[in-house]
Amino acid sequence: MMAVLGSACRLIHFARSTVSLSVRRHSTVAALAQSATLETQENRKPKTGILMLNMGGPEKLEDVHDFLLRLFMDTDLMKLPVQNKLGPFIAKRRTPKIQEQYSKIGGGSPIKHWTSMQGEGMVKLLDHMSPETAPHKFYIGFRYVQPLTENAIEQMEEDGVERAVAFTQYPQYSCSTTGSSLNAIYRYYRNRGERPKMSWSVIDRWPTHPLLVEVVNRGDPYPQEVGATVQRVMERLGHCNPYRLVWQSKVGPMAWLGPQTDEVIKGLCERGKKNILLVPIAFTSDHIETLHELDIEYGQCEVKNQNKNRTKNLEGAEVFGVLVEVEVAKFKSRVNLKLHPGAFHSSNGMMVFQCGVENIRRAASLNGNPLFMKALADLVQSHLKSNMVCSRQLTLRCPLCTNPTCGETKAFFASQKLL
Repeated sequence: MMAVLGSACRLIHFARSTVSLSVRRHSTVAALAQSATLETQENRKPKTGILMLNMGGPEKLEDVHDFLLRLFMDTDLMKLPVQNKLGPFIAKRRTPKIQEQYSKIGGGSPIKHWTSMQGEGMVKLLDHMSPETAPHKFYIGFRYVQPLTENAIEQMEEDGVERAVAFTQYPQYSCSTTGSSLNAIYRYYRNRGERPKMSWSVIDRWPTHPLLVEVVNRGDPYPQEVGATVQRVMERLGHCNPYRLVWQSKVGPMAWLGPQTDEVIKGLCERGKKNILLVPIAFTSDHIETLHELDIEYGQCEVKNQNKNRTKNLEGAEVFGVLVEVEVAKFKSRVNLKLHPGAFHSSNGMMVFQCGVENIRRAASLNGNPLFMKALADLVQSHLKSNMVCSRQLTLRCPLCTNPTCGETKAFFASQKLL
């Protein structure tokens, strides 16, 4: 989830040696994605439409308020007392602070840019990999900013899409993220009293965001799916390094999933573990939580606590790693660390400095990595070949679910007839 509300899981990974490597960015897939124009995407007459679902992020500072307003008014995400009044109040109050955070990462979220690049690379591959379902066209459906999910569905219907795939960009399922986006699709048709012209299916999980404890207690599968992802990654690495799964971005007085990232960093430092690698295990591209919370709030301690001999050459550091291997479906990629230092201005950053961290780095996000585009294409191709409307897990409601729309949404997708 974004730093303004949710909490994002982090895998804190401690390595015993340092390896420098760079990810090869220039490949045929990347070149295809970057050279493709908007006109190419817009003019494609699709047989299969792939709706890439995510929460989105404000591209400009003036978009922050509306983003927050939609977020705090989403009853699928959270339930607040007198939400129609309290939601707008919180959004207005938090807008200046969140605008300040976005101004420090370039004035807006890059998530639409990266999603567009990933989508273009994915559909170009799919046209070759799955000619029987071609041509393919991707659509972006954000929950809280333009292009909104509802607008994307309308465009898909106008384009004459025959097979529609709702493809969540949250690798692990949660009712408050993927569930909210799927509810938006269901409500689009329910509120219009229409039946879809397209045949829908769903990629609802890949086997964002840790959750309020009350959501977990209802039976939300997110924590165990994140844990399973971490387990698979460490198995591929041969469990070569000690690690911990932690959670981030606690907001407000309610109980959240823990332990929290800042608490764990402090505790590990007190126990002598002062060289730390942060791996955002549940994100597919950079956004405010990676660029601000991890890079600026936590990563900034490197500036204040400079030791040129130690930070310029990390060879021989007691516990510090730069090699992370990630597997999603058939995707395997090495990603390199990058650090974005900044000036001290947050309690988290000051805490990290005071606890004595020597080096704290973040693994690079997937962003425009061509291997990740191939992974997306593999996931969609496998889904199309499976002839499954959705995973079996999607049809099961959380045992203590209190949202009737969730049940209606699950029934809506389960009833879809594939062409």
